[in-house]
Amino acid sequence: MALAVGDSAERVFDVTDEVLEHFGAASGDRNPMHFDDEFAKGTMFGGRIAHGMLTAGFISTMIGMVLPGPGSIYLGQTLQFRAPVRPGDQVRVRVEVTAYEPDRRRATMETRAFVGETLVVAGEARVVAPD
Repeated sequence: MALAVGDSAERVFDVTDEVLEHFGAASGDRNPMHFDDEFAKGTMFGGRIAHGMLTAGFISTMIGMVLPGPGSIYLGQTLQFRAPVRPGDQVRVRVEVTAYEPDRRRATMETRAFVGETLVVAGEARVVAPD
């Protein structure tokens, strides 16, 4: 399948305590904001939140596994964290090709993540698409 401007894909990811535990173990990020209810209650968020980079990881999954898909190579990613993601949330990630250079296989993609209708992460990825 040839990649084209306007191509898009979406997927929903569940943010469970198990997912948070795995991400914390893999990354070494054991910030109590993510794991300790009592600590997190006293913060500006009033409760636990997921790691921002976990949501960014969901974007990476979309690029590496869905669009453009296996064989894609990340060149760069901007991220703006707009709202918290909490344990128990479902995160809907959408990626869309906004520019494509077929001779170089370079794609620019809008990357967005939502909880319900709330935009939680916005950004742009630059990738090399697979052959």
